[in-house]
Amino acid sequence: MLELNDVSHVYANGTRALDHVTLSIPRGMYGLLGPNGAGKSTLMRTVATLQTPTEGSIRFGDIDIIAEPERLRRTLGYLPQDFGVYPRVSAYDMLDHMAVLKGIASASDRKQTVETLLQQVNLWNVRKKALAGFSGGMRQRFGIAQALIGNPELIIVDEPTAGLDPEERNRFLNLLAEIGENVVVILSTHIVEDVSDLCPRMAVLAGGRIQLEGAPLELIQSTRSRIWMKLIERAELDSYRERYEVISTRLFSGRTVVHVLSDSDPGNGFTLVEGGLEDVYFSTLAQSRRAA
Repeated sequence: MLELNDVSHVYANGTRALDHVTLSIPRGMYGLLGPNGAGKSTLMRTVATLQTPTEGSIRFGDIDIIAEPERLRRTLGYLPQDFGVYPRVSAYDMLDHMAVLKGIASASDRKQTVETLLQQVNLWNVRKKALAGFSGGMRQRFGIAQALIGNPELIIVDEPTAGLDPEERNRFLNLLAEIGENVVVILSTHIVEDVSDLCPRMAVLAGGRIQLEGAPLELIQSTRSRIWMKLIERAELDSYRERYEVISTRLFSGRTVVHVLSDSDPGNGFTLVEGGLEDVYFSTLAQSRRAA
């Protein structure tokens, strides 16, 4: 269990990136959903011991992460949003080098670890290929392989599917789901489908604060009979924003599909629709902006 209690982080320029974050994250896949700039990467870097919070405490089991960062690093796997590699080095050699850095001194143990990981992330056939020639999806799978060195008990992945095509995204998410059965995996993303597909529990972070936390199905249930939809002309959108609580819009065949949040029928041709996690997410963001 990962426990964050009253964690805040203020940068030197006065920006408050995290504002009294409290979370309990159990074993399995846990989704941290939020827009760009919400504080997700700051929170992930803080849990990964790359920066120390201004205040608060973080524990993983019996490890005090702030007081004993080296203990956590021995059982941590981390895939940041952007990670660098030596482009002319092969996938096999790079993983072998990283296994040395992780403390696997025995050549035979490293060989077994590297070969197992390359098979697990489906990169065995390109193990001798230079990393510079990898596609985005292959790079992400390589990133997961390096995060899994040493059988970590806590794995953090930050925006892992951004930029992946649908096939690579599905392959990557299936791999994460497989890994997440026995360890704590935090999936930080702004892509709602990643969380709805994978995570039995989740939280929404916006403005550095936890705005919502729970099981996706329960959160979706809370919007039942409150989401209304209408197809309008694009030119009408501003007037609808003034009259209704518009939570999301999207284009469809040259017109605009509007979703509004209302406890009763707003009339004017709106149709009640079955809410999804996207509606939960957008309504939470809309409420957080009004409160700001």
